[in-house]
Amino acid sequence: MSEVALTRHAGWAEVVLNRPERRNAIDGPLGVALAGAFAEVAADPTVGAVLFRGAGGAFCSGLDLKAFNAEPQPSWISEFQAIWRGAHRALFDCPVPIVCALERFAINGGAALALAADLLVAGEEAFLQVGEIQQGMAAPYNVAWLNLRAPEYVRAQLAFTGRRFSGIELSQLGLAYLCAPDSEVLEQATALCRKIAEYPEGASRRIKAGLRAHVSVSADAWFDAAVSADPLQQRLAPQHQKG
Repeated sequence: MSEVALTRHAGWAEVVLNRPERRNAIDGPLGVALAGAFAEVAADPTVGAVLFRGAGGAFCSGLDLKAFNAEPQPSWISEFQAIWRGAHRALFDCPVPIVCALERFAINGGAALALAADLLVAGEEAFLQVGEIQQGMAAPYNVAWLNLRAPEYVRAQLAFTGRRFSGIELSQLGLAYLCAPDSEVLEQATALCRKIAEYPEGASRRIKAGLRAHVSVSADAWFDAAVSADPLQQRLAPQHQKG
């Protein structure tokens, strides 16, 4: 089974992180499949919205440390920085609204995926955690998405404290469009996608293009600005200027 499942519905699509046995943790194949799924969404003019969720009733637990530390090393390890950039580039360039169903948790790298959504539907007891500061890291993708989504005082709370923010708190901070009972998150996120899909074809794409008009740089330039703040990430980052 693919590590990311793409399903098309009438006017909307569903992209599912599909590693429930690993709490939808991130590895190389998932990153490749995620970029591919969102590229397919972008290329389909009949899609007016995309539901982004995790399989098994949870969103994403972050990097799969077991996979990253496996012996022998997986073949994708050396390419992971480029793979991960490709996944975030596809999310950034997605021309339709992304609705994320935040069930249970979105941690570190998983938090960055949740923050990539235009509309976040979060469970009351679900949480999002930008915990990289606890590891001495700069959280470039989380920071890049927060820079797009939130004022500085909100960005500071998530990035500096490293703690868990519940769905209720995310709603209070303006990061979640809707905070729902945990048992209703997927239902309400799905209903939101269906509602957007009912509007005239192309409307959501035109509106998203207008909303993004203030961003005058490419996805790579946007993410490079955050990566350049972290010397470690800068050394690991793919060389977009070459080839």
